[in-house]
Amino acid sequence: MTKAYFVNHTHWDREWYFTTQDAQVLSDQLFLDVLAELEQHPEANFTLDGQMSIIDEFVSMHPEAKNRIKRLVNRKQLFVGPWYTQTDALLPTSESIIRNLVIGINDARKNYGSPMMIGYLPDTFGFSPQLPMLLNQVGIKDFIFWRGTNFENQLKSVYFKWKSLGNNLVYAANFPLGYYTGQISVDSKKHLATFVKERLDPGISFEANHSKNKEVLIPSGIDQMNIIHNAAQTLADINKLSQNQIFIGTYPMFMQKLHHRTDLETYQGELRLPTYSRVHRTIGSVRSQLKRQNFQLEQIILKRVEPLMIIAQKCGVQLSNGPILKLWKKLLECQPHDTLGGSVSDNVAVDIQHRFKEAFEIADGIENYIKKRISQRLHLKPQQVLVFNTDTTTFEGFKRIKILTPSKKIKFAPQYQAVILKEKYYPARENIMQQTSKGFEYSKEPGYYELLLQLKVDLPPLGYKVIEFQNATEKLTSCIEQKNKSEISNDYWKLAFHDGKIDLFGKNKKYLNFISILDSGNDGDTYDYSPLREDHEITLPLVGSCKVNKSKHFMEMIINGEWSLPYDLDDRLAKDPHCKQVPYTLKLKLTAHEKIINGSLTVNNTVLSHRLRLKVKTYIDAATSIALLHGGFIQNKNNKISKKWQEKFVEKPVNIFNFEKAVGLESKNDGLFVLVKGMKEYEKVDDNLVITLMSTTGQLGKPNLLWRPGRASGDTTSVGHLMTSTPLAQEMGVNKFEFGILSEQPTDQNELAKEIDKWLTPSISYQKQSLNLFINRLDNKIWDVEFRDELPRLNTSQGFLNLDLPVVVSAIYPAYTIKNAYVIRLANFSNQKIIDVSELKSQGYQVANALEEISAESSYEIAPSSMITLVRKYNFD
Repeated sequence: MTKAYFVNHTHWDREWYFTTQDAQVLSDQLFLDVLAELEQHPEANFTLDGQMSIIDEFVSMHPEAKNRIKRLVNRKQLFVGPWYTQTDALLPTSESIIRNLVIGINDARKNYGSPMMIGYLPDTFGFSPQLPMLLNQVGIKDFIFWRGTNFENQLKSVYFKWKSLGNNLVYAANFPLGYYTGQISVDSKKHLATFVKERLDPGISFEANHSKNKEVLIPSGIDQMNIIHNAAQTLADINKLSQNQIFIGTYPMFMQKLHHRTDLETYQGELRLPTYSRVHRTIGSVRSQLKRQNFQLEQIILKRVEPLMIIAQKCGVQLSNGPILKLWKKLLECQPHDTLGGSVSDNVAVDIQHRFKEAFEIADGIENYIKKRISQRLHLKPQQVLVFNTDTTTFEGFKRIKILTPSKKIKFAPQYQAVILKEKYYPARENIMQQTSKGFEYSKEPGYYELLLQLKVDLPPLGYKVIEFQNATEKLTSCIEQKNKSEISNDYWKLAFHDGKIDLFGKNKKYLNFISILDSGNDGDTYDYSPLREDHEITLPLVGSCKVNKSKHFMEMIINGEWSLPYDLDDRLAKDPHCKQVPYTLKLKLTAHEKIINGSLTVNNTVLSHRLRLKVKTYIDAATSIALLHGGFIQNKNNKISKKWQEKFVEKPVNIFNFEKAVGLESKNDGLFVLVKGMKEYEKVDDNLVITLMSTTGQLGKPNLLWRPGRASGDTTSVGHLMTSTPLAQEMGVNKFEFGILSEQPTDQNELAKEIDKWLTPSISYQKQSLNLFINRLDNKIWDVEFRDELPRLNTSQGFLNLDLPVVVSAIYPAYTIKNAYVIRLANFSNQKIIDVSELKSQGYQVANALEEISAESSYEIAPSSMITLVRKYNFD
């Protein structure tokens, strides 16, 4: 007889087919019913899906319920947190996943009591092998989940210890039959004997037999399901019918039982095999625009806004954490598995896009405020430009800056080697009102130029420099277009375009037909790409015009053309298909003294239901690919897929993998990595790295796919549910994909990670001018202020933090819980080396966890494939 611990819960998608507003309507009476039931039955408990956002939204409608929730949380009847939203575990960056936990835990502690400190993700579509490390960052040692396990190839038991790429560990509990294994619905109560015999007892037996588990965890709940009324009596009735003993349990109580077991096996690796449930291995390219926006916003927060906040504090510009926390919450609301995955209705997709819009505006506003306030403190003039470095090391290289000027007859000091990349002219305007000491006066506003410049600069670490320009007798040099040219080169590379092919030449290296674009029909839906039967992937011809833009320090090859592609899936199989022209622009750029090739592909998508991929030929014979993901480099090897895969898997276990920022191949003496901005999927095909750019579709769920046979995913095959079209998921119009190519000798993994991080370093500048107060949206409302006399004196060039460390700075931001302090998180990407940063102890850094809980006994060593969080008080000397 097996002891089964029964946990009543609800799984709460904030949005899916329905919007977040719909979910709040559903929560109104449902959550009130939960509170009433728990208050009337002190023996009962309920888990509210592990995310704080849904509670905040409920309390905004019922502020009187806050104290009731707090009492039930403290009585261990209601379990909330630790997440702010239930994150996708593969697509967000590591820092987003950590902040999701930090913000969720802090909100719970502040408003309701102790959160459930378990990494509870009951419906997420697979898990990064680094998730144990990310959970450990906030002190979480337990993990509960559904999807991704295989008890033949990975592990034997549903309960095990899960180890990260390094030595971080969590105790893991899997319910392979779903979070509804023991779901007691109204119908189940009416037919209790049938429920026990055909559902509950078989579920208990499955978990008990994998492997010899005398005690098992049985979740009872499903999407937006209400609490079970009088659960104790229902379980008493069940125990009269069951072959097992059923007890009311809680997730924390059961996980503590696992901690006392000595027979648990240890597993290391990702959890992403579609054995008992679908994991949607190709969802990383669906609604690709959302993925790219998410990546862009993450980078803006981590590499622009938060470091600028530290610089601002050092400059005496006071800021609260209110706007940045609101910004993070907007981002986190876009990162649950259905939301960021894109398996949502178009109605929801509109909401997601709007949240991104709001988040970008908050980020832009914070940055605008900081830059203008610092420029005011420095008393900058219109011909002075403030250029920032948000890295904690000195920057030497090229930055792009934007200025407004009445004339192009200007000059910078020779060392900046300034060149105009782009220009826009604003013509003069008549009858322009200006408020003066005399009142309102009207005059003619002269025309002016908006110039995008490239400058060679050296910048202090985590600081700024003021760069001046002057009037001149000649126009500033512009980038020169060289027509009928088809080659570019720098110190490291030569790129040549001929006969529709791009060849790359380096020192003792030659890559023929280096880059190509692939296309195929997509018979899938918003969960998965799936090939169209009788269709095949083709290489698109790179035909069209080629031109070269050149300056002293960079060269750019631009290929413009059109592809003729079948309009829809029917046309892809037709003998005489209706085709449409798909315009594209492929740009490849080389900069002096830089070994990374920068590229972009802009596609004006005019056709439906297809997958577009970038293929990079590496000429490297390697059995495994190396992908950066969540603070570590993961070795992925293609598995042989049986022709009878349907006998063991519910979807095809294709060799398409997730990655973050970079993926590459290495041999003994060579290496080549593809760097990306927001693309999330790749496949290794022989010596090629193939990056999925976009997979477009017109259906939320479709049945009988080649790679996913049987029912449609989602609710579209449930009783009363209709097929749902998603025309917005076709991603018509302009789509831009940015990438880089880095050829590297096999080297220290931290050095490689630092190269990738440097590639993402932004250009940030500001000009205090009056020609156009809408170039920066808030300039016209950030008025001059009288600064306090005791504020620190600012120089025209100033750095505030120099940390030249052998690891990557994952984040630097103002502390959430410690006044006048900031947090810095360091990531060791090496899979072997321990990195000692004890030198920082003498500088006032204290070791903490991501919750800013300082431990005097903690080590300053960073374990392989792990992170360390440090806290330091501001020093205003």
